[in-house]
Amino acid sequence: MFSSLFCSSFIQAQDTLKNTGYKIKTVIIDAGHGGKDGGAHGSFSYEKNVTLAIAKKLDAAIHAQLPDLATVMTRTDDTFIELRRRSAIANQAKGNLFISIHCNSSAEGNAYRAHKQSGVMVLVYGLHRLREQQEAMRENASILIEKDYKQNYQALDETDPANAIILDAFTKKYRKQSVLFGDYLMKEFTETDGRLSLGVREQGVYVLANSAMPSVLVETGFINNPDEEEYLNSDEGQQAIVQSIIRSIQAYRSVLAAH
Repeated sequence: MFSSLFCSSFIQAQDTLKNTGYKIKTVIIDAGHGGKDGGAHGSFSYEKNVTLAIAKKLDAAIHAQLPDLATVMTRTDDTFIELRRRSAIANQAKGNLFISIHCNSSAEGNAYRAHKQSGVMVLVYGLHRLREQQEAMRENASILIEKDYKQNYQALDETDPANAIILDAFTKKYRKQSVLFGDYLMKEFTETDGRLSLGVREQGVYVLANSAMPSVLVETGFINNPDEEEYLNSDEGQQAIVQSIIRSIQAYRSVLAAH
């Protein structure tokens, strides 16, 4: 039987996607990691600081360029925010689009070498076993830092048929929109910015699964690749990432308005 905690969370989550007339009114900006959870790191920087810098720039850009949209940031400083709290913030704000900002990392270490892993990846939630999803396991590792994580995340047991049914129903409405927005993001990153594409992929990321709206996680680059670390920490690189997201939101809104 699924946990009462998850049942309550599921029932209380705001269903912000309507069958007709769906509009983006509120964008949730989630800066990955934070506080005691530094995330991945390169030779001179931590993921938590890069994601916060990009998130703040994105928040400012939306207010300047898309002033009819409201924004909610899951964190605005170097604070550890539990994954379940991030989803709760998004749902309580009745968000219409959830964008989680992250940096990728590979097993190659931080030293410079030729042909090192690079590129942009966009994740959308997929109903898969967590142990088969390396990217998801890395992002979900934040759970282990939280107090009482075993009690709080009982619903992550996808071997329970009831949990699988609820998760499927909870995410089905938003899957198509998440993939559509992810495709726009990847097009902007590659065709406009000239970044290498690692594709739009399904992963079992908790924060995406429990946000009741179209949701994506953007792996903005490999922080342990010295070239990409420089780019991710530069104002030019961060602004380019932000503007790609802005253009993607504009394109996504246009397509929604046409239907």
